[in-house]
Amino acid sequence: MSNGFSGSFSSAKVDVMVDTGNPLLNLAVDGFLKIGAVAATKVAAEETYDILIRHGSISTDKLEFSLKRMCREGASWGAVAGVYVGMEYGVERVRGTKDWKNALISGAVTGALLSAASNRNRDKIVFDAIAGGAVATAAEFLNYLT
Repeated sequence: MSNGFSGSFSSAKVDVMVDTGNPLLNLAVDGFLKIGAVAATKVAAEETYDILIRHGSISTDKLEFSLKRMCREGASWGAVAGVYVGMEYGVERVRGTKDWKNALISGAVTGALLSAASNRNRDKIVFDAIAGGAVATAAEFLNYLT
């Protein structure tokens, strides 16, 4: 099996295909790249607004700060997405079905894992698990509308 990378962009969809030879890893990398790009774009928009409104011009230091922030947030959001998509793939394989419950379980486990990795207390981990499950389920329900 060969590895590869391809991409395309159209007005409503960005598609990146990474083939590592492993479906779980393919989905995790795909999620990392797509959501990481969203986060980096978000930061670019915020920093551009900040420069135009507050500063009026850009300095080398401000540019360096902005680029570092884009990379940091892109990696952070991408890592969360990679964990979630990998978790959802695993849950789907274990349960043998594809439905909204996979999103609920995957979101809850992802929220709990990321919270626990941040050395949070038990109550915070539970609340983060609930939030992760709720957000993932809501996003899944939105997919059913299209």
